[in-house]
Amino acid sequence: MERIAIVTDSNSGITQKQGRELGISVLPMPFTINGKTFYEDINLTQEEFYERLAAGADISTSQPTAGDVIDLWEKLLKEYDSVIHIPMSSGLSGSCGTAVMLSNDFDGKVQVVDNQRISVTMRQSVLDAVALAGQGKTAVEIREILERDKMESSIYIMLDTLKYLKKGGRITPAAAALGTILNLKPVLQIQGEKLDAFTKARNVKQGKKAMIEAMKRDIETRFADGSEQPVYLEVAYTFDRAAAEAFCSEVQEQFPAYHIHTDPLSLSVSCHIGPGALAVACSKKLPELL
Repeated sequence: MERIAIVTDSNSGITQKQGRELGISVLPMPFTINGKTFYEDINLTQEEFYERLAAGADISTSQPTAGDVIDLWEKLLKEYDSVIHIPMSSGLSGSCGTAVMLSNDFDGKVQVVDNQRISVTMRQSVLDAVALAGQGKTAVEIREILERDKMESSIYIMLDTLKYLKKGGRITPAAAALGTILNLKPVLQIQGEKLDAFTKARNVKQGKKAMIEAMKRDIETRFADGSEQPVYLEVAYTFDRAAAEAFCSEVQEQFPAYHIHTDPLSLSVSCHIGPGALAVACSKKLPELL
């Protein structure tokens, strides 16, 4: 059986400790904060990140250097026959395209998966890869399966503030000011490659309701396959764990048969949407793993 090493990055929400427990490698995403480089879950915790964000620090995101990626692959290939590399969606970061380019020099021994995932849905792809490898699937087969089902996930995110979208140039200052005055809570969606607008809620309660109803529709229509639970259901958040737990309870009431996994959103996402965000997500179960 092919010996396969599985690599992801910290955008999956998988910590270094969890990676070791799963037997996978997690590349930490780098950040520049006031001119100094930090690495998620290495020398930058979630708490430290939000402290600097609240203090108005100049924060920008980056991607792992080519050297760090190559060094990790070469190290793993001394012990394994091949590497499955699962980065965040190519629609949200250039790290996937870079990895694909770098893999061309590895004679097929490195398979880069571009299956348009981020955060909790990306985490599920990593778990699926581990399970598929355990079934004896080859690295090529695992990449093909994950990319085949790349559109089979859904994320809805409600923001607490428009400040960080404005700061990143993703909305105009005028739109941000109007949203703040009206206390609007924008709900965004990821249905594949991009982060897009979904709806605007007048308050948190309305925003939560809109996300839950949208997820219900997706499960009952888009992901319906005749089974009782066709998807894995997930909740994600930025900074406010208590608010996330309360939201998770509300989601659980609407989906009582599901186990709901909850994780903080990766700092690469948090940097652009700020604290106080809530998200509900799902990933369709692979037929190979049913």
